[in-house]
Amino acid sequence: MIKKIATDKAPSAIGPYSQAVAVGNMLYTSGQIAINPASGNVEAQDIVGQTEQVMKNLGAVLEAAGTSFENAVKTTCFLADIKDFAAFNEIYGKYFTSKPARSCVAVRDLPKGVLVEVEVIAVI
Repeated sequence: MIKKIATDKAPSAIGPYSQAVAVGNMLYTSGQIAINPASGNVEAQDIVGQTEQVMKNLGAVLEAAGTSFENAVKTTCFLADIKDFAAFNEIYGKYFTSKPARSCVAVRDLPKGVLVEVEVIAVI
């Protein structure tokens, strides 16, 4: 059975998808971008600020599902500019201390012109 996960502590979906879905004891999040759920805006313009907001959004979705960063098993990270990798990685490492498997790629464009997007697979 698939359970849809939603929280108002993270940005609502901007399309026909869920913030996350749980299947059995696994959680699959949609990619989170640097939208502040309180304002609905991208407020930080640098990679550090945007990565912090992405992590707050992911944390809220993980919490709504009854799990945490510690239970992440795989992340996929998208950067608008690979030159931001070191700064992104520093913030990422503060949250994903369990060191899940990860892919990190540079992409041409991201929604809303953001600099970073991250999705997570975690155990519930």
